[in-house]
Amino acid sequence: MFYASAFHYNSQMEHNSENCRSNCPINFVLETFGDKWTLLVVRDLMFKGKKYYGEFLESAEGISTNILAERLQRLESHGIITKHKDPDHKSKFIYSLTEKGKALLPIMLEITQWSSTYDSLTNTPREFVEALEGDKEAVIEGVLNRL
Repeated sequence: MFYASAFHYNSQMEHNSENCRSNCPINFVLETFGDKWTLLVVRDLMFKGKKYYGEFLESAEGISTNILAERLQRLESHGIITKHKDPDHKSKFIYSLTEKGKALLPIMLEITQWSSTYDSLTNTPREFVEALEGDKEAVIEGVLNRL
């Protein structure tokens, strides 16, 4: 009897991003399930057009320099991203997704769609959610073309 009443109580509780670092749907999933940083770096490369170390530091979640450096190194060692010297600024590196990293796009879109459904405070633009619901393949093609 206790299990059934506890299950009923828990299933009624609202879970949203109120106590998370931001209302981003990707952050919501990560704070719900684990690592708070790795997929956020992928998100910034994939959806926000970030490519420089300093740009990642400007993200709303507030990643520290040591964690960012470690996550970039880990993603590079796993073949998810590459880094190349910026031809215009020799002291800067440009980070980009590899084909393996780009293959995460459908997963990232599913996470985004799931979070926009279950996080009442999500900051996902309604138009983006509607595009995902209407023609996910077209969204995938559009994002890949920008990468």
